[in-house]
Amino acid sequence: MITIAKQAGDAIMQVYSETDLQITQKQDDSPVTAADIASHNVIVKGLAKDFAGIHVMSEEAADIAWSERKEWQTYWLIDPLDGTKEFIKRNGEFTVNIALIHQGRAVVGVVYAPVLDKCYSAIVGEGAWLEHQGQQQLLDITTQAVREVPVVVGSRSHVSPGLEEYLQHVGEHQMQSVGSSLKFCMVAEGKADVYPRLGLTSEWDTAAAQAVVEGAGGKVVCFPELTPLDYNQKENILNPYFIAASPSWFAR
Repeated sequence: MITIAKQAGDAIMQVYSETDLQITQKQDDSPVTAADIASHNVIVKGLAKDFAGIHVMSEEAADIAWSERKEWQTYWLIDPLDGTKEFIKRNGEFTVNIALIHQGRAVVGVVYAPVLDKCYSAIVGEGAWLEHQGQQQLLDITTQAVREVPVVVGSRSHVSPGLEEYLQHVGEHQMQSVGSSLKFCMVAEGKADVYPRLGLTSEWDTAAAQAVVEGAGGKVVCFPELTPLDYNQKENILNPYFIAASPSWFAR
């Protein structure tokens, strides 16, 4: 999975280096570029070669009937380029997301940020890791205490109305804005205490990074129910509101 994600990242960077990005709008008005499509093609080809027979759902190929998809017990859920707006802004805060879903849960995930040279990976129940500049480190936030002034991470391109109310309950805090799945990864690294997403996301936006957070010992739960965020349980692919955080956050 890591190899495939890095190959997809290489395909993205070929487009990233071009001076004139060709941008089109999808039906939901979200942008799509040649990099999204190139990454999608690399991932789908790689998964078909190395993991033949497992279903694939991608943001760039999501028109799969619910009658078919609801029968899937195990499948790949991918976002070939998470953070297309950040890609267009050329700020480097975009990722390749590949997750393995089994019985509604994200059990394996890879999040690769090619510009930052960071590759996060996880097997839930076994661990999470960060590879950066040729070095690999174990990510473990199981015993991390909440900071005296909590670090809250939020979206750089999507500000939700419900977030302000949530932050009032948090009290004094430090806010950091980051693009794409890197928000989850900051929690998994212990660089942020909580990522509250009180706005709409799609299932491919979150699955791989949820596995990273949970592999590191954190939690990703629906808000306000505090039930696990799961996948492929309904016809539409929109997530409920959720919170990703270290275990100590929920024990406050």
